[in-house]
Amino acid sequence: MAAGFVLNGIGVEQFDALTTLADLGVTLLLFGIGLKLDVRSLIKREVWLTSAAHMGLTVVIGLGLLAAVNLLSLPLLARTDFGALVLIAFALSFSSTVFVVKVLSDRSESQSHYGRVAIGVLIMQDIAAVVFLTALKGSPPSPWALALLLLIPGAWVIRKVWDMVPHGEMQALFGIVMALVPGYAAFELVGLKGDLGALIVGALLAGHPAAGELSKSLFTIKELLLVGFFISIGLGAMPTGESIVIAILLMVLIPIKTASYFFLLAWQRLGHRSAILTSLALGNFSEFALIVAAVGVEGGLIDEQWLVVLSVAVALSFVISAITNRTESKIVSVLVPRLPMQDATTLHPEDRPIDLSRGNAVVLGMGRIGRAAYHQLEEEYGQRVVGVENNINRVQELVAYGLDVQEADATDAAFWERVSMANNVRLVVLAMPFHGSNLAALRNLRDSDFAGRVAAVAQYDDEVADVKAPGADSVLQLYSGAGIQLADEAFEVIAQDKPPSL
Repeated sequence: MAAGFVLNGIGVEQFDALTTLADLGVTLLLFGIGLKLDVRSLIKREVWLTSAAHMGLTVVIGLGLLAAVNLLSLPLLARTDFGALVLIAFALSFSSTVFVVKVLSDRSESQSHYGRVAIGVLIMQDIAAVVFLTALKGSPPSPWALALLLLIPGAWVIRKVWDMVPHGEMQALFGIVMALVPGYAAFELVGLKGDLGALIVGALLAGHPAAGELSKSLFTIKELLLVGFFISIGLGAMPTGESIVIAILLMVLIPIKTASYFFLLAWQRLGHRSAILTSLALGNFSEFALIVAAVGVEGGLIDEQWLVVLSVAVALSFVISAITNRTESKIVSVLVPRLPMQDATTLHPEDRPIDLSRGNAVVLGMGRIGRAAYHQLEEEYGQRVVGVENNINRVQELVAYGLDVQEADATDAAFWERVSMANNVRLVVLAMPFHGSNLAALRNLRDSDFAGRVAAVAQYDDEVADVKAPGADSVLQLYSGAGIQLADEAFEVIAQDKPPSL
């Protein structure tokens, strides 16, 4: 956005190619959101009720704040009618999907309880925004829009085609085609918002085994194209002293939004730590505020200068939110002891105490490596093993196969506050796919005064040293370990061959 303002200041004008890139970025953003959409998560009370209540509350408080700012007799507010103020307050009610996904990704906590709640709330907000944008388009859809219902059975065919798409760049190409053709283009053709089409097509393809890979493949492309969107905002109009003042005053809404999230989530029986982390992640303004405002400007509903105000406000909110989310552990450690005690029996099931003492070995991370370790410990060494995994779908699958697996996030400090291992557990295996996750879990494990042994996996030599430093007793370097195993199995094969006859 700053680059856009600078280009605007030196006389560069808006051009069609940049607008096209911006539209593509927003479309891929919504398609990616659809790929992560789990309808079951949206019907949870802590998601839909929190989303609806917070949005309504923020619109009311936002209107009150704008009315208070109007007492300063600023010209921009003076010429803005009530309907436009409602639209602006509505835009300010969203939290940033791009920001929250980045925060959760950096912490490897996208599948943690609070991470799933945050993503669920964001998806509900995004759906509300897309529906609003579609309604704002004004013209009724074509009767041919009913033909889009064919996308539901058609998704089965697309999934079969997807199964044949090779990995790598072909996955990204497949995703772009799906977002733009049956998504954007088909919906625009029948008079519906193309962005809504991208979201729906993404949701129809969610749950495919390669959905995560596709989402990662599109991430860099989407981020690059979204840069075009933010630059186009800066090219639209220059900030004035008045717009900067109003944007700074709107920052008052950030702590109010954050506190509102916390109280609503605590009301839904989330633990204090989960409620605080979710609230801090969601305590910002959203890129959707700019999308809504841009459509409002295009439709003549609000003054173009409001788009500049919201641009500056969104940027400032990112700065504030970045600071609070980098210091989240300190904020949690300060606030939680000062909050009223919660009854463990009435907490949300995913925030209640966890008992692992039924086993004498615990495997953290039940992916391919974790499952192999689980079976080896149980079948070859007769250990009673308990697995811990933060992906609820994988937990349900493994439990159905008869494994003893607990849904929890071992990188979450709250997990170690909730867990009970007594003295039964003698061995913990760190088998999570990310080095940072294993390292975080090891540090939390040692801080919990665990006296048993710890084994871990690592991909690189420097990671082996990283894990040994906090006290891992045994570390397997995956590549060297795989090479040794490969050589052993290869030798077993040739050992079975008969010696050549003379």
